[in-house]
Amino acid sequence: MGLLIWNGIVIGLAATVAMDIWALILHLVFKQNKPNWAPAGRWFHRVARGHFLHQDLSAIEAFPQEQAVGWFGHYAVGVAYGIIFALIVGPVWFAAPTFIPAWIFGIVTIGAGWFIMQPGMGLGIAASKTPNPNKVRLLNFAAHTVFALGMYVSALILIA
Repeated sequence: MGLLIWNGIVIGLAATVAMDIWALILHLVFKQNKPNWAPAGRWFHRVARGHFLHQDLSAIEAFPQEQAVGWFGHYAVGVAYGIIFALIVGPVWFAAPTFIPAWIFGIVTIGAGWFIMQPGMGLGIAASKTPNPNKVRLLNFAAHTVFALGMYVSALILIA
């Protein structure tokens, strides 16, 4: 069980790094905005104080460490996803990793953003209250596909 959790931590970290590299590529090549984890940090901070749903998170006073809290939360969730995935697929998958289970899991995890985090931040279900919800959804799909690819590739490296 300990090795399985350790492997989950490794693939979760690697997958989150892959997602961040993807975001950097989108910024450098396609001029997309860099990830801003401050709003997520503000939301995590508010959730920890019992305030889950917000109509407009930007209307709530910022706090000095929200960018750091956002980044920490981003990586904590990535590691948690890695551990959950490892516990679901078990040692058999780690013995011979395949992409499809990782990809299915990566796509399923979009649901947490669409149905928990985005509504909680006042962005609506699946970013429905944003200026371009379909663009957000497509970028979410791509990022979570990259996350899945990061889990898969890092698992291959673990068994090499």
